[in-house]
Amino acid sequence: MAQSSPLTPVNHNRDSVGMTYVYPVVSRRAGGVSVGVNLNPNNACNWACVYCQVPGLTRGTSPETDLAQLEAELRTMLADIVHGDFMQTRVPEGARRLNDIALSGNGEPTSAKAFPQVIELIGRVMNDFDLVGKIKLVLITNGSLSDRTRVQEGLTRMAALNGEVWFKFDSATAAGMRSINQTRISPDRQFERLAVAARLCPTWLQTCVFALDGKPPSEAEQAAYLAAVARIRQQSIPLQGVLLYGLARPSMQPQAGRLSALPAEWLEAFAEKIRAVGLPVLVSP
Repeated sequence: MAQSSPLTPVNHNRDSVGMTYVYPVVSRRAGGVSVGVNLNPNNACNWACVYCQVPGLTRGTSPETDLAQLEAELRTMLADIVHGDFMQTRVPEGARRLNDIALSGNGEPTSAKAFPQVIELIGRVMNDFDLVGKIKLVLITNGSLSDRTRVQEGLTRMAALNGEVWFKFDSATAAGMRSINQTRISPDRQFERLAVAARLCPTWLQTCVFALDGKPPSEAEQAAYLAAVARIRQQSIPLQGVLLYGLARPSMQPQAGRLSALPAEWLEAFAEKIRAVGLPVLVSP
């Protein structure tokens, strides 16, 4: 396996070990090593979020997944982490803990036609390394395809593998979703998909907040978000809580120059408003 410089929370290079599908990162939110699974090596996504760190992002879906190659890469990576010297040679002290396997990568992972087969494959490998129930299997998703049967099948399988969904929810308004995520999906439709995902697999809202042209989210945007949280509570949608985070790494999109990080105090103040409506919040400035 290719070697390179030590990993840090700001070094999320998908090619750090020279594999097509699998890459390791030190996750600031997870507090340890996360083994990433990139089902979109073509850098294609059905959304184009303005804060996305993927260079050369294009609109599209995942290409056909080579399941045999994915399994071989995952086994090689886990063998180096679990039985080799990967932690000692590549990971900073204090983060030498395998936290999860995360389907994230360079586009929307659920756009892979083989998504349920991928989950089955990962579960088989986790079982062989005696990791089921000891680490998490995380899906980082925009949730836009969670009404598809094959995606629901994958989510159901994830739930049996200590799975967790991080469901992108940056705005509760149509204008906000167009501006931030560059999608015309309606907030109501996205809300329905959130309910589906949360009832199939433990789910967190994943919300990125930042300043656009020097201004934080407007009072109207904040109010709409808090109203959506209240609706989640009223409808008893079983969410784990909110992962509220700021800009840690620079955007690679054309809008990058318009974005800037908000003070940690702003994030914490907004988190308190969300908590007051009834959901736990974890903050990562």
